[in-house]
Amino acid sequence: MSAPVQRLLLLEDDDALRRQLERGLSTRGYQVHAFADLVTATGWIRTSTALDAAVLDLMVQDQSALPLVPEIRTRFVNCRMLVLTGYASIASTVKAIKAGADNYLAKPATLSEILHALATPAELPDAPVAPPQSLPVRRLEWEYIQRALDANGGNVSRTARQLGMHRRTLQRKLRKRPVAEAKGDGTPLTPEP
Repeated sequence: MSAPVQRLLLLEDDDALRRQLERGLSTRGYQVHAFADLVTATGWIRTSTALDAAVLDLMVQDQSALPLVPEIRTRFVNCRMLVLTGYASIASTVKAIKAGADNYLAKPATLSEILHALATPAELPDAPVAPPQSLPVRRLEWEYIQRALDANGGNVSRTARQLGMHRRTLQRKLRKRPVAEAKGDGTPLTPEP
């Protein structure tokens, strides 16, 4: 007798990535319900009777998908939820987990990483990873931008106005990977020769 099919919600606005994940998850035995926008995903969630797992892109068409997390958690208590994002920060990670997500993963992520993150709970530190004074200025800027983005509900244009910068400048900063944090002894991380 085969295992029951797992129903999975996939919310991703990048068409190529959504199709790739949909194919990969389907071959791993999931019945995938894929959506590119919050409206249709929310409608499906509210009418669906079963959901075993969810992979949610944090920013969908300049809107935060974070409000879906508590709604899914309320309707489907045992659903495994993974928040996937290109805007990774400590603040947004903590907020997603507190909202009810089981794990959080920064893009780009492989199918194997996504499946592993769905299967394991997130480990949030009880204390900050490093004291603020040991973080590089660029990392502090990244965290500040993430807090502002979060405060504006993921709206890039509103965040850019709040920070006093052009929207495209903010978008370029968001596309860059965050600066690596310092080691525990205060020395910066450097690649091994």
